Amino acid sequence: MTIVTASAPLDEMSGAPDVRVVAVPAGHPYVQRVTHAAGIELLPDPPVAGAAEGVWWPPVALDPDWIRQHADRADILHVHFGTESFAAGHLTACIDAAHAAGWAVVFTVHDLTHPQLADQGPYAAQLDELIPRVDALVTLTAGAAAEVRERWGREAVVLPHPAILREGETPSVVAVSEELRIGMHLKDLRPGTDGPTSARTLIAAVERLRDEGHHAVAEIRMHRSVRERDARDEVRAAVAGHPYAVLVEQGRLPDAALNTALSGLDVCVLPYRFGSHSGWLELCWDLGVPVAVPDVGHFADQHDDDSIASFHPGDDVETLTAALRTLLSCDEAARPGSVARADLIEARRDSRREQDAGTAQAHAALYRRLRSERAS
Repeated sequence: MTIVTASAPLDEMSGAPDVRVVAVPAGHPYVQRVTHAAGIELLPDPPVAGAAEGVWWPPVALDPDWIRQHADRADILHVHFGTESFAAGHLTACIDAAHAAGWAVVFTVHDLTHPQLADQGPYAAQLDELIPRVDALVTLTAGAAAEVRERWGREAVVLPHPAILREGETPSVVAVSEELRIGMHLKDLRPGTDGPTSARTLIAAVERLRDEGHHAVAEIRMHRSVRERDARDEVRAAVAGHPYAVLVEQGRLPDAALNTALSGLDVCVLPYRFGSHSGWLELCWDLGVPVAVPDVGHFADQHDDDSIASFHPGDDVETLTAALRTLLSCDEAARPGSVARADLIEARRDSRREQDAGTAQAHAALYRRLRSERAS
């Protein structure tokens, strides 16, 4: 893992902001955490005309005219999310405008395939616009950095995903159960999620675990409002009447309720058919929940411990069963509601504090270096 370090400048020592950053989007929790270092000023997201407060998409700041109009307000443009809102050529124009304004441009490669899109062609073309032209690249895992190197011949700084569980936020205590609860959250069945196949495969894996003597049950959650009604109906049919599976249809849960729901799991299974990195995995890690991940993208690289096991996505019951068997027996498998789970959450919270502080400092050092290079 490559970590950027630098000594603090005088402006940072005094607490005055010395680097001004336009991040797209500024209001995203990930962005706020990685820019939370002394001396860094994160400009707020410009309001989106006609949108409710807090809605940042499509991002107003990712516009050549806006950049030219605010040239004296910032030093860095850092692109994270929201590029899919724009047509081909738009991002090139934004980078050119930022450079003309004297700004350096950073792009964090969160997604090498976009989980919200069925057709990856336009997004792949946007990566071809951004990655060769920006001044610096950041990504979350060594595997993603290697893919960037192979595809574009560029080096990306690897900085880990920050905590999702907020400081001071403690999940509700859940009851200890004899059942081993294996959870899968399908959310709104976005393109990157194979809901019906994943549900059927999980149920089959749970049946195998029960044949081996494990008191396993499948808990499958899905939003009431979904993108694919036919897929929703297939999920319902897969679960209907099954003695060891339950389907919970719900709205989008508030953070506290989501934390409680995840905290009741012995293992969480990610139902993705493609993708690169997962914030859901990071929340599970914060909550001490082991995660079974498909062996696509770079999910398995996000944490180097026994709390993650891989399986082949689709209808491969054998590899999912093996991953669940491994996670249920590993040292990290502290049961929901147990003292061991509570201790694991606190230990990981302590680890995150140190890691996140280093990640924020690394971003700050990167920004200062780039600003100096643009000024020279």
